[in-house]
Amino acid sequence: MQRAAAIIGSAIFLVIAPGTLAVYVPWYLTHWHFAPPLFPIARVLGAALIVAGLPILLDSFARFALQGLGTPAPVMPPKRLVVTGLYRYVRNPMYVAVTALIAGQGLLFGSVTVLQYGAILWAGFFLFVVAYEEPVLGEQFGDEYKRYRANVRRWLPRITPWRG
Repeated sequence: MQRAAAIIGSAIFLVIAPGTLAVYVPWYLTHWHFAPPLFPIARVLGAALIVAGLPILLDSFARFALQGLGTPAPVMPPKRLVVTGLYRYVRNPMYVAVTALIAGQGLLFGSVTVLQYGAILWAGFFLFVVAYEEPVLGEQFGDEYKRYRANVRRWLPRITPWRG
């Protein structure tokens, strides 16, 4: 029952939070209308960021439900610290993925406004992670999180997976 609740809760949160931040808002700002490209390979780079970001986001949500037995939402946090998959490379793959999706859309559609929105959102992610998430995870998972945090960077992925 706990796993089913985690899957359903994660799916709902996926639609509400990243769905709003990385799909609805960029659509609202651009209506997915192609403006002139910002620079010669901007569209290719944007498409690559979108293609890379989406599976990262989906994998991260699945791991929270299936391995963490919870959701990314603070109201139903994971019971176990998730340190597998892409979490072996970077501590915050969801935020990295959402930022990549938004930046990708800004580049793909030639929208400086979407890129500015993405930068502001990333700053919000940064503050949320530092001020709320990391202290809460430190309290909840203690030494396990401290060891993970010492070995896996917050935003920039490791070249090799952490095997803690």
